[in-house]
Formats: sequence, structure tokens, C-alpha cells
Amino acid sequence: PRSCRVVLAPLTRQRSYGNVPQPHAGVYYAQRATKGGLLIAEATGVSDTAQGYKDAPGVWTKEQIDAWKPVVDAVHAKGALFFCQIWHAGRVSNYKLQPNGQAPISSTDKQVSPQMSADGRLEEFSPPRRLAKDEIPNVVDDFREAARNAIAAGVRRC
Repeated sequence: PRSCRVVLAPLTRQRSYGNVPQPHAGVYYAQRATKGGLLIAEATGVSDTAQGYKDAPGVWTKEQIDAWKPVVDAVHAKGALFFCQIWHAGRVSNYKLQPNGQAPISSTDKQVSPQMSADGRLEEFSPPRRLAKDEIPNVVDDFREAARNAIAAGVRRC
């Protein structure tokens, strides 16, 4: 019997150099797509402040949207559905990943403790900056725009 993937759970590939999905992402996802299956994309940042991992994809620029299109098309060509998992890493980030080296934004100013990564490296996180109440709508808008951008890239609404 031929195997059939029903759902591909998300993971963090960290191969979207400069936060832009690369052509090999289309190959990766299409190889795992089956007719009627559901593929959930790796965590995809909603803005430049949403990044918590180097080279994780985003969906906030035209370049990123255009880069997602062939990935989504390759999955759809196999008859599978593609779900773009949009996210904001919040305080699980560091200065190096933030615009202009600023503090990560979060609902709290409490820093995440250092953690051991899967490859044995100690990951350290920068102290976050607590969002002011009047800044929260901006993050909500980032999610709204990212959802629209994912649809523009070809992800179908469910």
C-alpha cells in the first residue's frame, strides 16, 4: 500500500534566508504533499518585530508574498491544502533579530531564561519591552495584514 500523509505538522526549518522563503521550500513541501492532505507551514512571522529565529520565513513584504506563491502552487498541484501558520515570537527573541537592534516586544517585560537548543547550543533571549496598551492594535493589524498576504500568496481560506 502507498503511504498517504494526512497532515504535516509545522516545524521550524530556518532556511528562509533574510526571512524570504527560498525555492527549495517548494520542493520540500511538495515532496510531502498528498491529495487531500493538509500541510501546515513553519511558523511565519507577521512583521519584522515578530521574528524569534534566524532565517524563519515572513509574510509581511511583497518579496515574501511572491516567494510563497510557488511554494503554495507546488502543494496545490499535488492536491493538498496549505495552511500558513502566522505568528509573533514575542519575548522569545533577541536584539539581533529585531529591527534596529531594539528590544523584542511582548505582553511582559520578563526575560525568557536561557534554554538548550535541539542542536546543543545555549540560546539566550534579550529582555523584552512590554507593549503599551495603545500599541496592541498595531500587532493585531500585523496579524490581519499577514493573513491577507497569505491569501494573496495563494493560501486558500478554509
